Amino acid sequence: MKTNKLVATTLALFMSVGAFAQTVDEIVDKHVAAMGGMDKLSAVKTLAREQSISVQGMEIPTKSIVVVGKSMRSESTIMGNAMIQVVDGTTGWKVTPAMMQGTGEPEDMTAEELKQSLSQLDPFGALVNYKDKGSKVELVGKEKVGKDDAYHLKVTTKDGQVIDEFLDANTYLVSKVKATTNGQVGEIAFSDYKETEGIKFANTMEMESPQAGTLTFITNKITINGPVDETVFKKPAK
Repeated sequence: MKTNKLVATTLALFMSVGAFAQTVDEIVDKHVAAMGGMDKLSAVKTLAREQSISVQGMEIPTKSIVVVGKSMRSESTIMGNAMIQVVDGTTGWKVTPAMMQGTGEPEDMTAEELKQSLSQLDPFGALVNYKDKGSKVELVGKEKVGKDDAYHLKVTTKDGQVIDEFLDANTYLVSKVKATTNGQVGEIAFSDYKETEGIKFANTMEMESPQAGTLTFITNKITINGPVDETVFKKPAK
């Protein structure tokens, strides 16, 4: 009798774990479908964005270009000064204006800066193709993000970084992302999704910064698979 109970308990536990894993994959599949579907996402090789960042009453124009999985360049203009971040393969460099305690000259990123920037080579987030990336995803539960229900998914990457993704329970699009960087928890809210060539992108992103307050990113233009001059990723000689 005890053996039968043990077998029943083990089977129930196994089925429960299987159902839980299936639920995670079902949610992720709906998320991918809501974004436009895997076929469309996989067909994106380059992605260019033109954005405006609003912070402390200033409007900062920003342009970024990503060669998916390979290179990234982001350039902002702050009071006439260029702030640049570039990842090219496994190396990274930056230009930080003197007004922001930088040198104004091209210099290598630190190891931590490079680690953070490498995530930008993947423009569709941690959930898409998470198994191929070696990540693990757990369903934490259903929570409120603002007034709306959201699925809270915990992503653990293969290098141990933990990213909390919140998917709107109705649209299955990302409404919030939380991650810890340099011991500080960062949080970005996503809203006002618009479609470009069949793929949905958040037109508005809001991030809280201890130093600068609320940063609001408004996307003005997105170009998919446009031409890219790859020399822009090369670090200039001093």
